[in-house]
Amino acid sequence: MSIAENRRARFEYHLEEQYEAGVVLEGWEVKAIRAGQVQLPDGYVHIRNGELYLIGCRINPLRTASTHVNPLADRTRKLLMKREEIRRLIGKVEQRGYTLVPLDLHYKDGRVKVQIALAKGKDKADKRETEKQRDWERERGRLMRHKVSSGPKD
Repeated sequence: MSIAENRRARFEYHLEEQYEAGVVLEGWEVKAIRAGQVQLPDGYVHIRNGELYLIGCRINPLRTASTHVNPLADRTRKLLMKREEIRRLIGKVEQRGYTLVPLDLHYKDGRVKVQIALAKGKDKADKRETEKQRDWERERGRLMRHKVSSGPKD
């Protein structure tokens, strides 16, 4: 079940490979995620000391958060993956100019997971082409609906 989706990533980047990673969360963050208080569009994945970190994912604290907790909405969160996968990702990011972007947060077996993708940035021409394609699909859907609804009457 999807919690939050980064739809902008599919527009801004060519997505190559996708991976799933666990997220290290605090208790108040899990409660806020279950309440839908999460935003992912400005998020990205940073590599530091051979580990992956999710930066820019905003989890707004609930108003009913405990008084002894000091919630930080834009806290850097560690991602959990197998060491071999992390090594492979680091090699591709450092050598080939890829970047890691979060695609969505979702539940798997009761735990919060993040889907990340190895991606290359699109240039303006690619973005315009994507927008043209999306507009054409929308227009084609309209034409098909109009054609079906104004079909021959018996």
